[in-house]
Amino acid sequence: MNDILDKLNPAQKEAVETISGPVLILAGPGSGKTRVITHRIAYLIKVCKVNPRHILAVTFTNKASREMQERLSQLASSVAGSITMGTFHAICARILRADGTAIGVEAGFVIYDQDDQISLVKRAMQELNLDPKQHSPSAVLNQISTAKCQTFGPKDYIKRGRSYFEEVVGRVYERYQERLKSSNALDFDDLLMRTVELFRAHKAILERYQTRYVHVMVDEFQDTNLVQYELVKMISAKYRNLCVVGDPDQSIYSWRSADLRNILNFEKDYPEAKTILLGQNYRSSKTILDAASAVISTNKQRKPKELWTENDQGAPVTLAETYNEQEEAQFVVNEIEKLVSRQEAKLRDVAVMYRTNAQSRALEEAFIRYGTPYKLVAGTRFYERKEVKDVIAYMRLIQNPADDISLMRVINVPQRGIGERTVADLSIWAKPLGLSLYDALREISGQIAGDSQKVLFSPRTTKLLVDFFKMVEELKSRSQSSKLVDFFDRVVDSTGFREYILASPDGEDRWDNVMELRGVVKDYNELPPGEALSSLLEGVTLVSDVDSLKESTDTVTLITLHQAKGLEFPIVFIVGMEEGILPHIRSFDDPAQMEEERRLCYVGITRAKSRVYLVRAFRRNMMGGSNVNAPSRFLKDIPAALTTGSRPWKTEEKRIFQKEYEWAASPVTSEDESLPELQAGDAVRHAQFGEGVIIGAHPVRNDVEAIVAFKGIGVKKLLLSFAHLEKVE
Repeated sequence: MNDILDKLNPAQKEAVETISGPVLILAGPGSGKTRVITHRIAYLIKVCKVNPRHILAVTFTNKASREMQERLSQLASSVAGSITMGTFHAICARILRADGTAIGVEAGFVIYDQDDQISLVKRAMQELNLDPKQHSPSAVLNQISTAKCQTFGPKDYIKRGRSYFEEVVGRVYERYQERLKSSNALDFDDLLMRTVELFRAHKAILERYQTRYVHVMVDEFQDTNLVQYELVKMISAKYRNLCVVGDPDQSIYSWRSADLRNILNFEKDYPEAKTILLGQNYRSSKTILDAASAVISTNKQRKPKELWTENDQGAPVTLAETYNEQEEAQFVVNEIEKLVSRQEAKLRDVAVMYRTNAQSRALEEAFIRYGTPYKLVAGTRFYERKEVKDVIAYMRLIQNPADDISLMRVINVPQRGIGERTVADLSIWAKPLGLSLYDALREISGQIAGDSQKVLFSPRTTKLLVDFFKMVEELKSRSQSSKLVDFFDRVVDSTGFREYILASPDGEDRWDNVMELRGVVKDYNELPPGEALSSLLEGVTLVSDVDSLKESTDTVTLITLHQAKGLEFPIVFIVGMEEGILPHIRSFDDPAQMEEERRLCYVGITRAKSRVYLVRAFRRNMMGGSNVNAPSRFLKDIPAALTTGSRPWKTEEKRIFQKEYEWAASPVTSEDESLPELQAGDAVRHAQFGEGVIIGAHPVRNDVEAIVAFKGIGVKKLLLSFAHLEKVE
């Protein structure tokens, strides 16, 4: 028992030992919550003698799950593997493979990733004669995803639709689901929604899981959505031993339908719940913690808590102002090189964080120009590279021939003379017969074997289609008897994929990616053939870019603030600390979104152990124009005593900057007293363009040119004397 409770602080120890009934653990950043969860599981097993099969632990990422498994193996090595641990999606996939047939989900289903989903939406829109230029497929998919996160099926969504766009989405949603079913496929949201559907429709199945899982633990509870919370409540309903861990101040995923109310209202849903605060921070210096606390303190949707640390006071937060994004990037690179040259840091100690992906461009250019090694998180992810997706699509088709999306991806890869027109004609012919594309190929192959007089394609095209069908059939047979690595090699050889890749531009590099995938395949090689293929395909579909982030290489990490959640670095740069960037312009007229922007800044600052740099540019190319941006309001929240000044300026450069800065930071006025007095961040209304937000301004003789971002229109530059802008309170 000493090895479990030893070295835990009093609050951590209380969290570990409180095992009965609902428990809410409010875990501040760097407070050791992963240690608490793993020690709590070990305490249940070794001290309370709970069978590990009766424990369910839900993590937010596969990376967090692996880290917990590794720590747990040190505390309770002999039984760690018996615990059900993983992400919501991975756990639900297991449940559906075991029991999904009760609601028509076949065990061999494939999981469609983002690209597959977009392809399927486009196909559904094409079948409904809807123009993708008029209705964005990604916007339609986003609406479908939101509906599923609220457990609304197509019929429920259609009933609730109010606008024409929602009516269009409802029709696409219905066809999209039909296509998923015919392909024996589920998307990410289906994994959750269909599991809820299974539990609602079959009480006996739900009761089996309720009886099995006596203790349920959920990490990052502030980032759960409605359907995830519903799953947790259903599974834990019998024993009510539900322990949730999270921090409302780190809820930053509302765009993924995360619902902050789940954690804020937990004590209302479970009145008997015990709340435990983990307030001691082991990661950051006192200065960093105080600065972050100052930023988050003005939010209203939170549970106030006092964070403290026994760490040193540490260096002050560095505020740096630069002229534009190129100079901002140059400052970052120069400062990193100084830290490295003074042996105060290694490159891998540094992360550069930003609000939007587009901000990485100037940074990358600077790192390349100065020859400073870096890695970009959420560049082209490994599993999204074409050659990797092609091989995976072959294996998915072999596992599940009804998968039309995978078939269409590889039927002419490598090129074998089967063009898009042929595939379209095949689809048109198969649809009224209720056949998948693969079954249509089987029908054509049977006709040839039976010497049928019915001719659909030319003899040459028919032979190409039949040859493809026979190749896949042979590979299907191999998949049931061969070790997974041998089967992988057979796929690559039979399809001619190696020659195809090596003959392409950057062929050697692309072939290295295929071999990297082969290395992943080896991890599943000891499983039985059929199970190995299914497990591999599920694993590679559910992995995320942060899951595969390697920490060993000595390179600077470039990463968005959203992706930085759950990570830590000795030194953090946050660039783009400007109104319109952080906070993002879309949050200006939405108090709830503004609070999330503040939480995002808080998350970024608290990733740092020893040093934080908050960097901004006075002028930035944004949304097609060069805009003057006021400093982020979050900078004003940090007490001056915690910061150090910005870098020195050349005399002429400083004069220009200060002159223009007055226009960005001060009210927008002119000598003409009839013009409205406005300032950056104000919401305004225009007679033609509607509502927008002022993001900058510039003096033009006796007038003012305002830069306004309008909803659905974009950025416009308007003279105040002609624009007749009305301030919206």
